[in-house]
Amino acid sequence: MAAEPRGLQRRSYLDLLRGIAVLLMIDAHLFDSWTRFPDRETAAFGRAMLFGGMGTTLFLTLAGVAVALSAGSKLRRTGSPAAAAAAVARRGLEIFLLAFVFRFQAWMLGWSHSSSDLLKVDVLNIMGPSIVLAAFLWRAGRTAAQRMWIFAVATAVVAFVTPPVRTLPPGSLPDALQAYITTVAGSSNFGFFPWLALVLAGAAIGVLLDAATNPVDELRMNQRLAIGGVALFAVAAIGSYLPPLSSHSSFWTTSPSYLFMRAAVVAMAVAGCFAWRRVSGGGWSPLVQLGRTSLFIYWIHVEMVYGLISRPLHRALSVPAVFAAYIAFCGFMLLCSLLKDAAVERYRARAFAGGETATAQGPTH
Repeated sequence: MAAEPRGLQRRSYLDLLRGIAVLLMIDAHLFDSWTRFPDRETAAFGRAMLFGGMGTTLFLTLAGVAVALSAGSKLRRTGSPAAAAAAVARRGLEIFLLAFVFRFQAWMLGWSHSSSDLLKVDVLNIMGPSIVLAAFLWRAGRTAAQRMWIFAVATAVVAFVTPPVRTLPPGSLPDALQAYITTVAGSSNFGFFPWLALVLAGAAIGVLLDAATNPVDELRMNQRLAIGGVALFAVAAIGSYLPPLSSHSSFWTTSPSYLFMRAAVVAMAVAGCFAWRRVSGGGWSPLVQLGRTSLFIYWIHVEMVYGLISRPLHRALSVPAVFAAYIAFCGFMLLCSLLKDAAVERYRARAFAGGETATAQGPTH
């Protein structure tokens, strides 16, 4: 395992939480695609979809955490805040481009219904530009405290402007653009409002974690995250019972209180995963393995769940049958993750051996 600067090893507890997000993501997609219509009205299906929805919250918030950690690491290596922010922004652009590659793949494989689906807005479409924005907001601060407050204020701004922004009338913008702002039927599953706020909240958490200069500091910072998460959740929960600031606010979609509650849950989950890895002694974990290959799992599992390969199962299973399929499918995804890592290691070993051979032989004339 590669060592992080300043004596801190790779934060496997974040991979652990990302692995939990993978399980929740598979839950949401599998139950959505394979549950038969009568069972979609049951409480069990509703609970499965409610828990599964937290997967997106975790992925976007952890993407923000990664922005601050990656930028901080690059700053320590290069000494240039501008170069660090630019490198992270390039990663955001890569993810944004991957979103279109993913849609093109879906269209080519036949489970996307029309060419208009190529512009459909999904989580990667939101994550990529949000990372770019977070990178430049990170650059705007000069100290950890400044960056944390910049991200905290930006999170609050997005949260509180979401209700009125989401009332933008249909047709106000071209559908391809409006789908990034408000939900457009058939064109978007996600929009910048409020999902951008989760990336910014994650970046604030990441700044705090990056400020830890040694394991003792990291322990204290995670303890503070746990306490702060509990406090934020309590305040947001109380706020949810107060009259909304906007008549357009809906708790489950655009409410600032619900967004802050989700951010608080992630903060507590980060601290909880840190504590678990500390108590368990670390070591190999199937959840950590899934977390380290989360983009790969996202990429392959959507085709398997929604695509032609599983078409006989679409809307065909009872809730108990879907749950059994979910357990088996998660095991299969773990196997795919391990095989992917093994293939990458073999490729690297061959490339390294080839490079050593070329060096030993020297140039030929």
